[in-house]
Amino acid sequence: KKITFIGAGSFEFARSLIRDIISYEAFQSDTEIALMDINEERLAYTERAAHKLIAARGCDVSVMATTDRVEALKGANGVVITVLEGGMPVFRKDIEIPKKYGVDVNIGDTRGPSGIFRFLRTAPTMLSICRDIEKYAPNAIVLNYTNPMAMLCRYLQEMTTLNITGLCHSVQATAAMLAHWIGVSMKDVTYTCAGINHQAFYIDYRVNGEDAYPRIRAALDREEIWNQELVRNEMCRCLDYYPTESSGHSSEYNAWFRKRPDLIEKWCTHGTNWNPGEYGFLIKRDGERANTWKDSIQKWLDDPNVSIERGNEYASGIFNACFGDGTIFTFNGNVRNFGLIDNLPAGACVEVPVYASPKGIDAVRVGTLPPQLALLINTSAAIEELVVRGCIEGDKRKIYQACLFDPLTSAVLSMEEIEKMVDEMFEANRGCLGEQFD
Repeated sequence: KKITFIGAGSFEFARSLIRDIISYEAFQSDTEIALMDINEERLAYTERAAHKLIAARGCDVSVMATTDRVEALKGANGVVITVLEGGMPVFRKDIEIPKKYGVDVNIGDTRGPSGIFRFLRTAPTMLSICRDIEKYAPNAIVLNYTNPMAMLCRYLQEMTTLNITGLCHSVQATAAMLAHWIGVSMKDVTYTCAGINHQAFYIDYRVNGEDAYPRIRAALDREEIWNQELVRNEMCRCLDYYPTESSGHSSEYNAWFRKRPDLIEKWCTHGTNWNPGEYGFLIKRDGERANTWKDSIQKWLDDPNVSIERGNEYASGIFNACFGDGTIFTFNGNVRNFGLIDNLPAGACVEVPVYASPKGIDAVRVGTLPPQLALLINTSAAIEELVVRGCIEGDKRKIYQACLFDPLTSAVLSMEEIEKMVDEMFEANRGCLGEQFD
């Protein structure tokens, strides 16, 4: 069995997934981990981490580390993609240009003008990777962890023949957070979560078969819990269902929390969880880590103690179900909406429950979302459809029109201002968006 990481220089993520994969008995022998990255220094760190984890587990797994993508992909049963196209110097412009026009962005990697241009910049690279997978590992299960998740998956699911889905850890992480808030074990929790990536909701959340929403709403009345996730808790209070993504992320995807400085101060600065919503969070974090990331990695590598306990990312369970021991695994994945959610656009990329098994990946029909959730999500899903069409056709006007309808952008700027902003973002990304926009 061969599992390939494209973008293996993402140390924390690759390390965690390798640990999880080799926790399954089916992958503890006759298995090869192939690590590929264009950054040789980061690749070497991940290779050392892989060997450390394998030694700690005491299993017979081989490791290949290479900058040759074809070599890494040949014969792969599973592929994990975690790439960043252009790096932080280019990504900064996605955040800073909208801010100049008055659009205050927290993360900017998923939707809105920032996420749209990140998609346009990443799409050509992702398609190139997937063309190689089609050629050298056509039957592989392909798992994308790269943002913007929904637009990239939607694009690749149309442009390729691959069995590809996208994964985001926010679904299981938020479910666990809610369980902690109401004082129950996750082993007693069942839920149905649906929508689109970073804008999905728990339309059903149960403990031992009983509706747990009354307990969740009671928990929100406690000040210490309300203050942890101000944006998300307010969305649940008003929309009746809890969203999957952090308050900071969620604050970008609608017109309610970031359109005025006073609203940003009230909702996006005082939360106590990992991402309340401050401007340019990733830019700030990258700056803080610029001179310390090597030391942090080296400290982990030098530590004689290493945890081999499986985490809660989906990838290892999916691979084990599809080509490991065959144990069926359920997760939330990003797939096209063909009869899955009735009141979201047909063909759009939706995030719904999925079963992985030796037969492959099968999505579960959800039916109809509550109307207030569909009203919110339809805007984002339709914008993403327009962006993907604009990317495929090389049509800048479709990109401009998609930005026109972004909820936060349209709450802050006029049509003329949005047009000027988009023109500036195209200019800042000149040469980075693929031949269709050159």
